[in-house]
Amino acid sequence: MKKQLVIFDLDGTLLDTIEDLANSANFALQKHRFPTHPVADYRFFVGNGIIKLIERSLPADMRDIETVGKLRQDFMSHYVAHAEECTRPYPGISELLADIHRAGIKIAVASNKVQEATGQLIKKYFPDIPFVAVYGQRENMPIKPNPAVVEEIVKNAGVEKSQVLYVGDSGVDVQTAINAKVDLIAVLWGFRPKSELLEAGATRFVEKPDEILHLLLSR
Repeated sequence: MKKQLVIFDLDGTLLDTIEDLANSANFALQKHRFPTHPVADYRFFVGNGIIKLIERSLPADMRDIETVGKLRQDFMSHYVAHAEECTRPYPGISELLADIHRAGIKIAVASNKVQEATGQLIKKYFPDIPFVAVYGQRENMPIKPNPAVVEEIVKNAGVEKSQVLYVGDSGVDVQTAINAKVDLIAVLWGFRPKSELLEAGATRFVEKPDEILHLLLSR
């Protein structure tokens, strides 16, 4: 698997962010007197951007634009202030990124998390990695599984799609890689079960980060 660029998803792939996401969503729900949810439930609420996260956390009959907008604002104000309280890199991720960099392979991030939080977390947890791009959800840019963010990264990195590997943990990530026509590795330590990844079309899986390095360096 000779590659020149690896594009990673963020939440559920590089970082275990679920508790901080759940705490901020529950803060917003509680403020507006809606039922809150256990942290584990949020594994299936995240992945499609903040609007979908808020919609999925609300009762089905309360997902109007005005209500979602209010909760989104409260979620964001809380999350920006508390995004680093429980979040941690998955075991072996920091070492994997360093090894990939030492191997001369470019590294990028493509996330559906808002840009401010994406950049903030990458800077805190991986300050020594020279990412060629760190992109979250940005204004006027479609979110994954639209392939636009992957195509932008590939173009800016100056590589061919055949030289790109995408790494993610959800059906959204699988669909993103398929839509972008790049190779995919699906990780099994993230938020979503293997059954979802299989249904979305994933065919190659890893259980530990060092397996990715082995595949990258194999000939």
